[in-house]
Amino acid sequence: MRTKLLIEQHFHGAFGVNFNTATVDDVLFLSKEILKYGIGGIFPTLVTDSVENIKSAVAVIREAASKQSTGMAKIFGIHLEGIFINEKKKGIHNPAHFMTPTVENYKLIEDNFIKIVTLAPELNVDLVEYLKEKGVKVQAGHCVGGDLTGCTGTTHTFNAMEGISHRGKSTALSALINDDLYSEVIADGVHVSDDALKLFFKCKPADKVLLVSDCLPCTRYTLAPCGRGKGEGLYKFMFADSEIFYDGKRAASKDGTLAGSTTLLPDIIKRLHSVGMFNPQFIENPYNYHNIDIKGSVEWDDDWNILQICAD
Repeated sequence: MRTKLLIEQHFHGAFGVNFNTATVDDVLFLSKEILKYGIGGIFPTLVTDSVENIKSAVAVIREAASKQSTGMAKIFGIHLEGIFINEKKKGIHNPAHFMTPTVENYKLIEDNFIKIVTLAPELNVDLVEYLKEKGVKVQAGHCVGGDLTGCTGTTHTFNAMEGISHRGKSTALSALINDDLYSEVIADGVHVSDDALKLFFKCKPADKVLLVSDCLPCTRYTLAPCGRGKGEGLYKFMFADSEIFYDGKRAASKDGTLAGSTTLLPDIIKRLHSVGMFNPQFIENPYNYHNIDIKGSVEWDDDWNILQICAD
C-alpha cells in the first residue's frame, strides 16, 4: 500500500523538543527527524503560555520554517491551542495565562503564520468570526458549549470537552452529528476507549476524520528516571508549567490529568488497523482540510508498518 506522506496538525513536540521553548535549531532538528516516520507536514502546536512567550515561540517557528531545506517535514503553520479556552475544561493548561477570546486580545499575539486556533466558542463568537475572515481554521476545544456555529473543526474530540448528553447540546455530541465539521481524535488507546472510537468512526464521515497524536516532547526521547517514591520506571519532565510523569505509555500530571499523547501518527495508524478501525482516507483528509499538498509518499506493508519513505 502506498499513500501520501502523513500530515500532523496537532503535536507539541517530540525527540526532547518542546515547541513552546524550542530554538530555531531545535525546530529544524525535529522537522528532519519526524520525516523519518513518514510525517511530511506539520503544524507545531503551542500550549497555553504568557503572551510574551507565545509571541517568542511563534517567531522561532516562523524563522525555522524560512530556513527549512530538503529532507525535512514542511512546517505549514502554527496551531495555537492555548490562551482562549474554558477553565472548566482546562486539562493540563495553566489558567493563569487564560484570556477572554476577544479580537482585541487575539491581536496581542496575532501572526499570519498561525493557521489553526483552538478556543472555547461559548466564551465569545466575535473572535470566531474574525478568525474565519482571516482564513484561520477555528476549532472548538477545551470547551463546554454545544453551539459550534462558525467552527471548522473540533480539537481532540471527547478529550477536554463536554461529553455526549441525551438532553440539550454538548460539544462532543455536536461534533458527532455535524457532517461538515472536521474532527480531530487521539486514537492512541489511552485518550479514547475503543468503544468511543467505534462510535466516533460510525458517526463521522470518513472524509472528516483528522487523526492527530497531540504528542509531547518526551515522545521518542530518553528521559532520566525521576527517583524513588513515584513508582518504578517513572520519568518526569516539565510541560505547560506542570510536572508531568511518564511511565513509558501514559503522561499525566500528579493529579492524573492526561497531558497529551506519547505516540506518533504511524504507530496510531498501525494500532487502529490492528483493531479494524483504520481507513486510508484518513491520511488524505488533512490535505483537503488545509488545501495543501506536498510531494512524496509512504509505502506500507499489510500490517501498516512503514517499508519505505519517498520524500522529494
